[in-house]
Amino acid sequence: MRIAVTGSIATDHLMTFPGRFSDQLVADQLHTVSLSFLVDQLDVRRGGVAANIAFGMGQLGTRPVLVGAAGADFDEYRAWLDRHGVDTGSVRISETLHTARFVCTTDADHNQIGSFYTGAMSEARLIELKTVADRVGGLDLVSIGADDPEAMLRHTEECRTRSIPFAADFSQQIARMNGDEIRILLDGATYLFSNEYEKGLIETKTGWSDAEILGRVGHRVTTLGARGVRIERAGGDTIEVGVPDEERKADPTGVGDAFRAGFLSGLAWGVSLERAAQVGCMLATLVIETVGTQEYQLRRGHFMERFTKAYGEEAAGEVRTHLG
Repeated sequence: MRIAVTGSIATDHLMTFPGRFSDQLVADQLHTVSLSFLVDQLDVRRGGVAANIAFGMGQLGTRPVLVGAAGADFDEYRAWLDRHGVDTGSVRISETLHTARFVCTTDADHNQIGSFYTGAMSEARLIELKTVADRVGGLDLVSIGADDPEAMLRHTEECRTRSIPFAADFSQQIARMNGDEIRILLDGATYLFSNEYEKGLIETKTGWSDAEILGRVGHRVTTLGARGVRIERAGGDTIEVGVPDEERKADPTGVGDAFRAGFLSGLAWGVSLERAAQVGCMLATLVIETVGTQEYQLRRGHFMERFTKAYGEEAAGEVRTHLG
């Protein structure tokens, strides 16, 4: 099963300020703020929802096709993804813009000041999925994640026109989308991904009930945080999967992307929806135990030992045959 993962490709520049922002703000001068913070730590991390998902799928051996836009500064990031099993041949490289970038400073009270530079991501709307499909010999599923809004709409319409199954995954972009856009992006999706809060927001913005949305998508996959995930199908039984025990909680960033990577890999392997969700939850657990979205290591023996403990030998036997 050949899966394309569309969405953002970005780097995160995360800085730590040892003081407090509030100590630097003058109440009657907030209309003319001019501040510079001397930081004592800088972490540069690879990110972007599509790149995070593709990295996880690459770790699981399913060779995803990454579809998105980046800048000429993407070479090092591309090499990293290539080494970890991702097909980056369909990433568009901008001639004028840098790769999207999130720059954030966190103070001693965990308050944050950040900026997101869209950059080359705005050119994702110029990518045609037919070109991607022709290059790799066809696509069986396209995951449409948070990206340039015009790109998300174009990819969705092209999937419908070319009868390519797709997964709708609005993620961070749901806040800026209106009801009409959301209705277009989810109608006819084979899978609709969201967390619990986003689920309610989708229903509020579209004006459609839970039952109406279920009637318009094949499967509704809702992540529930520490309670795992729920998969619903119109007229079918609901599947609920819990999460493995955590060894520690280091950083929740990228946990949702890791779940999607595991779930999509399970679909690529052809295992059941329950097994796919279990793989997703196991991978998400590895990410929450690691600082950074792509800094974890998937060691097959360790992964299967913990998977077996969480879900049993029968489930592990089915997954073990596919895990590279």
